[in-house]
Amino acid sequence: MHINITAQKIGKNHQTYNSSVTDYVNYLEKENEGKHPELQEHFFDQNNNKVSPETVIAEIDGNTKKLKKRDPKFYSIVVSPSAKELKHINNDPALLRKYTRELMKDYAASFYRDREVTVDDLKYYTKIEHERSFRGFEKKVEENAPYRKQIAKLRNDLAKANRGELDGNVKKLQQKIDKLMAEAPHKINGKLVAEGMKKEGFQTHVHIIVSRKDVTNTYSLSPNSQHRKNTTILNGKEQKQGFDRNKFFDAAEQRFDKTFGFERSFIDQYSTKKLYRKDPVKFFTMVAGLPTNERELALKSLHKLNIPTNKKGVALKLFQKAGLPVSSIPTNKVQLAIKAFNKLKKGLGRAMESGSIGV
Repeated sequence: MHINITAQKIGKNHQTYNSSVTDYVNYLEKENEGKHPELQEHFFDQNNNKVSPETVIAEIDGNTKKLKKRDPKFYSIVVSPSAKELKHINNDPALLRKYTRELMKDYAASFYRDREVTVDDLKYYTKIEHERSFRGFEKKVEENAPYRKQIAKLRNDLAKANRGELDGNVKKLQQKIDKLMAEAPHKINGKLVAEGMKKEGFQTHVHIIVSRKDVTNTYSLSPNSQHRKNTTILNGKEQKQGFDRNKFFDAAEQRFDKTFGFERSFIDQYSTKKLYRKDPVKFFTMVAGLPTNERELALKSLHKLNIPTNKKGVALKLFQKAGLPVSSIPTNKVQLAIKAFNKLKKGLGRAMESGSIGV
């Protein structure tokens, strides 16, 4: 499960927020283009399965009383279940709607206020999307880039050779292209992975637009508060404020597991990721104590985080300190693992700081 909470996008002047949610709503409508009405995904809220885009815009834009230009008018929550989680619920959008409505109860309960905050206090609208496309900064796109550049040049030369504008062996040029295509590390259906290409497999995720103000347009509910629990003085009176993201993220996992009977592995738990960031040695000690199958699963998950760092040998020392045999790492991936583990800690830190969970 990966959850990301962000404020609305900054406006063109880079100092204030856009006055309307229109652009974001239009962006979320893109998957419905060209689809039969029965196949389209509609916005929904806590009580309604079908809310028009016009209503979403009017309700969110009209719920900004006393907010300043530099205050975000709404927040975006993106909920991205893992492939395992989506498979468990058979990628069923009806079940995701059910989960989202329960999740928003946990979101409301994570606010620290003088009165209890419930889901009925929230003004929010949700849209399910089923597709994701590769972005330019993603690892597979970047690793394919040198191959795509060479292939593009060779194809241009091949076209010129076929037109007689360039001296060259057409057959050899095609062979070079074929060789590069075969050597490129990432392909989908024979095509090189590139920016804008749709990703394979279940990619279903949930976009939630939640107003900064409560449903009565009276008080602010900001999940970007730096404090889980804080008390301030306003108009001479003490007021509680804060949002507990850890509580919300933990609840999000537990809600999914309880609702759908999902058995979450040790490495996929939010508490595990927090433990690695806080105490890596204890983390690896716990990994060492896992049953063989689950330990191997944990190691495989960690091996996927192949991002280099200059601090070599740290992971190896942690393995030895935790009593975990180095032989449990595939020999051809020892250096890969050593380079990856420290970066994992940094990545988890960034994820928690930005309000997202999941690796």
